[in-house]
Amino acid sequence: MNKSTTTFAAAGVVFLVLIMCAMSSWFQVDQGERGVVLRNGKLVGIAAPGLGFKVPFIDSVKTVSVREHTFTFDKLEAYSYDQQPATLRVSVTYRVPEARVDDLYSEYGTLENLQSRVLERRTFDAVKNVFGKFTAVSAIQNREKLGVDVNTAVRTSMGETPVVIAGVQIEEVGFSTAYEQSIEQRMLAQVQIETTRQQKDTAVINAEIQVLRAQADADALRAQFTAEADGIKLRGEAEATAIRARAEALATNTNLVNLNAIDKWDGKLPTTQIPGAAMPFVGIK
Repeated sequence: MNKSTTTFAAAGVVFLVLIMCAMSSWFQVDQGERGVVLRNGKLVGIAAPGLGFKVPFIDSVKTVSVREHTFTFDKLEAYSYDQQPATLRVSVTYRVPEARVDDLYSEYGTLENLQSRVLERRTFDAVKNVFGKFTAVSAIQNREKLGVDVNTAVRTSMGETPVVIAGVQIEEVGFSTAYEQSIEQRMLAQVQIETTRQQKDTAVINAEIQVLRAQADADALRAQFTAEADGIKLRGEAEATAIRARAEALATNTNLVNLNAIDKWDGKLPTTQIPGAAMPFVGIK
């Protein structure tokens, strides 16, 4: 091999090395992720989305998602306060804050490790503890309060963990078939009680209405009788007054009797007369 060939080969190797260095000196981070820059395994920085540069063959970059992620417990078994077994479906949505990406990688390495080692275990315990404070009936009737208490408990249980709990959803609460049947029977009995109570209240109201109507009718009849009695009394008093006035007039004027008789006489003499009786209204001198 001559000298020119050796030089050409060496130049080719150098060129390839330069190409490899150039290609390994930059990296790309997608939107919604952050890059963990490692130098010989040591964390030296966090890279934002976009194109970044690193030291070839020395630095490496691991990406960590800062988007929201969700995991679900399909059958989380728990006991209510009154010792009723239940199966819950619970979903948890979380994300890693951008400012805590370095803490996440330093403590857990990956999101999967964080989820399996911390999130799932603490969520499981928090949900069971909160559900154990509710009776089976109150867990169903106060579903909103149960959800609020579970969210508060899960967030509190995370402590200083580099994660933000966006929300905890209790999607389903199921009890044993026997207990659900007992609840259904209890609800039917409660409905029957409420129906009976409403019927009783309706009957009482109707009775009160009948009493009021009867009282109103009695008051109206009493008022009618009172008015009639007052009218009779007034008429009697008026007639008595008239009779009294007429008697006084007759007593003071004897000719008024004859005048009244004349007023009432039809002008005809009687066709018969008792012997010795005086002829009416005819004065013979």
